[in-house]
Amino acid sequence: MELLKSAKQQFAYYRMLGEKAMAQTTDEGLFVQPDNESNSIAIIVNHLAGNMLSRWTDFMTTDGEKEWRNRDEEFENILDSREMLMNRWNAGWECLENALNSITTADLDKIIYIRNEGHNVSEAILRQLAHYPYHIGQMVFLAKMLSYGNWKSLSIPKNASSGYNQEKFSKEKGIRHFTDGEMGKS
Repeated sequence: MELLKSAKQQFAYYRMLGEKAMAQTTDEGLFVQPDNESNSIAIIVNHLAGNMLSRWTDFMTTDGEKEWRNRDEEFENILDSREMLMNRWNAGWECLENALNSITTADLDKIIYIRNEGHNVSEAILRQLAHYPYHIGQMVFLAKMLSYGNWKSLSIPKNASSGYNQEKFSKEKGIRHFTDGEMGKS
């Protein structure tokens, strides 16, 4: 269950990063595509939500690639407002969080399928924990580019590593998750 607890914390951390990046982006900026081959933040959100809804709906009993999913449409500009984008974002995350909260220790070794490829539940969690931060990093990069110098760092700001490390090393050694204390920071 430590894997599950850690995964929940990490998913929450990356959700927060995505939300803080979008909060620093203008409404128009959410829909900017650097070129025809690139995705806007809105397109990435639509893809992430589509993936989450497909992967985590009835994930223990049905294939993670649902028949009703239209993955290609996720990469089209179908969201047209911040409100629509946030509703889609929240729907995906709520589906993921509900699924994670339903998992028991006995479930971690059960085999589930994504496109007929078997994974145990632990592997499926790790697969998505690699996929979602990959795209959230793209969102953060786009948001930072579109901030035109007004970006507030979501991690350790430039030239602040020494102070950050000093604060971390001033605490006694202990078992904690890397996100402890990070979630409330702006």
